[in-house]
Amino acid sequence: MMPSLQVPVSRIAMSMCTDELDALYKKVKPKGVTMTALLAKAVGVALAQHPIMYASPVPAGDAVVYNDKVNIAVAVALESGLITPVLADTAGTDVYEIGRVWKDLVKKARGAGLSPADYAGGNFTISNLGMFGVDAFDAILPPGQGAILAVGAGKPTVVPVNGMIGIKTLMTVNLTADHRHINGDVAAEFLKTLKAVIEDPSELVY
Repeated sequence: MMPSLQVPVSRIAMSMCTDELDALYKKVKPKGVTMTALLAKAVGVALAQHPIMYASPVPAGDAVVYNDKVNIAVAVALESGLITPVLADTAGTDVYEIGRVWKDLVKKARGAGLSPADYAGGNFTISNLGMFGVDAFDAILPPGQGAILAVGAGKPTVVPVNGMIGIKTLMTVNLTADHRHINGDVAAEFLKTLKAVIEDPSELVY
């Protein structure tokens, strides 16, 4: 972890309305899709439009290797410590299959344990503390990856709606990115894409 702490990073945050995503979750939850799986799919779809965000920096930090697929490592807290099993090809895999794979990974993690293959190949990480009521936080950049997304809790918030006052559920995400190859404007464009996917998640289910 020490090499990653020495990497120059940029940190940016953005709030997103999750009302439509929450409505979709209610529909797919009975079919075995967790919110973790749905978020991973949303992030995968957004990342696919920004290949630099899931490119892997070389050890020297002076170049990157572009990856063919979006493989998302998801941070999971266990009594024994933090683990990061990987959901492979989240952009190209349907959300129901992601849900099944995630269920199997969690079962293995809490049972006999994950194999090295279950950790391998991650090129972007999601850390979600929303279930603990955390509004927002910064996550540490994992070694060998270009970015990590920290997801906070959705909160009912009073907002202007068509000149009136309404209430929407807003979620804050914080992105930590390797500033050597991901400039702040590039990271911001990715978050804009993710916001669009989260707020209109119709393409996540097909």
